[in-house]
Amino acid sequence: MITIDGSQGEGGGQILRTSLSLSAITGIPVTINNIRAKRPKPGLQRQHLVAVQAAARVCGGQVEGAELGSRALVFHPQQPLAGNWHFDIGSAGSCTLVLQTILPIMLHAPGPSTVTITGGTHNGMAPPVEFLSMSLFPILHRVGISAGIELQRHGFYPAGGGSIRATIQPGCGTVPLLLLERGKATNRHADVLVANLPAHVAYREAQELKHALHWSHDEIDENEVTADGPGNAIITRLRYANVTTVVSAFGELRKSAERVAQEAIKDVRRLLKSDIPVCEHLADQLLLPLALGVGGQFRTLKPSEHTTTNGAIIAKFLGDVVSYEQQDGDNWIITVRGR
Repeated sequence: MITIDGSQGEGGGQILRTSLSLSAITGIPVTINNIRAKRPKPGLQRQHLVAVQAAARVCGGQVEGAELGSRALVFHPQQPLAGNWHFDIGSAGSCTLVLQTILPIMLHAPGPSTVTITGGTHNGMAPPVEFLSMSLFPILHRVGISAGIELQRHGFYPAGGGSIRATIQPGCGTVPLLLLERGKATNRHADVLVANLPAHVAYREAQELKHALHWSHDEIDENEVTADGPGNAIITRLRYANVTTVVSAFGELRKSAERVAQEAIKDVRRLLKSDIPVCEHLADQLLLPLALGVGGQFRTLKPSEHTTTNGAIIAKFLGDVVSYEQQDGDNWIITVRGR
């Protein structure tokens, strides 16, 4: 039994997700205390509870403490299982974060799996589906992991009602990752998404992007999408020879269209000015797949507390396989030793 303190480091849901994944894969039971202790609403919220339940189902495990608001649980895994799975969050909680929990487990299953998750697909507290499909999954494919994701319906906060479908082939990768340079810029594009909102919201955001970034009309699209409630997001893609970076910004009640656009513009400018191939969000997502595969090395910004906490949880199960080396300023090399 491994005991995890959920208040360590960034003290959020990533500790829970990584612990569940590694428990199911290694077969080591885990106790997690102080779940999400550093969040405004500590304990298991809907999204986290569904992640716990999903992890238990895809490995035939048992869990004590799986209820809303719970701040502690004990997870007893069995063996990863293949199948056609469906999980309903029942709120606008993130579909992608639930998938993040069970994807590594299903890579260890004895056969292919499909998983459909309904809930939130676009909210400000989690990576949107486009981050997985355009940025993360292509890199996973490069190291030999076969997984795909499809957005079936948009789901914004607070209504939810979105849906994603992922297909996963077993296998944890056979090729080490070496991603030290992003390569030549090949494409840039922004999608402004609105659902059940006036058309001028998308128009104002698109105009703000065009003027501030000096992008052409063809590089920015305004899209009205179907969703259960109102929603607004800007998804920007910066494509290079070796990596695609996805930047997102989300509309909220009483947040102006111009402010949403400026949030996206700020992040895009920061990344365009840098020559770093792996953004801080992608760095965090790469640690576990590389640790479970044959490892690799990539260059990124100064590791966030989210990333270093994730590395610390991985160490509880697999040993000190993640190392960080500062080159200069915000230029860092992260090396992950595989299994």
